[in-house]
Amino acid sequence: MLGTLDREEVQLVRWPAEAALRDHCRALGVPRLLVVERGASAPISADFREDWVRAPICKNDLKARVAALRARVSAHRVPQLDPSGVIRFGTRSVTISPTQAELLELLVERFGQLVPRKALGARIAGRPGGATRNALDLHIMRLRRRIQPLGLAIRTAWGRGYLLEAAELDGR
Repeated sequence: MLGTLDREEVQLVRWPAEAALRDHCRALGVPRLLVVERGASAPISADFREDWVRAPICKNDLKARVAALRARVSAHRVPQLDPSGVIRFGTRSVTISPTQAELLELLVERFGQLVPRKALGARIAGRPGGATRNALDLHIMRLRRRIQPLGLAIRTAWGRGYLLEAAELDGR
C-alpha cells in the first residue's frame, strides 16, 4: 500500500496505529484524513493537506470532511512550468512552444492574479510578428486550447490583461 498512493485522493489513516503511513503520505504530499482512535490524543499539524476526525464518525460527516480537505488541497495547487517547455498541473502535463512558455512563465508566477497585457506583450516583443494586439490575442487563444486538458483556464479582464486559474470543473 505504501508504494501505490494517489497524490490526488484523500488517504484515510488510522491514528496513531498507522503513523508510518501518515509520515509516508506527508513525504509524498498526499492529502490525508487521520481517524483518531478512541483514547488517543489528536495530532497537531499545520499542513493544509491534513485534517483529523475522531472515531467513530458517521458516513455523512466523513464525506463532508473528505470533501472539505479536497477543496483545501485544490485551492493550494499551482501549475509548474519547467525549462524544457512542459507545464504540469495536478497529475497532467503538456508540452508548449517557446513563445507559449514565455507567456505562461509570467502567468504561472502570478497564478490567480491579473497580468497586464503590456507585461505579456513585452515577453513576445522580440519574436516574429512582434507584440501587436492581434499577435498576443492569437497566442493567448492557442494557449487556452493547449492548457485546457490540464484543468487550467486563462480568463480575460477586458482592456487590462489576463488571469491564469484552475478551471471550474462540472460535477466536482
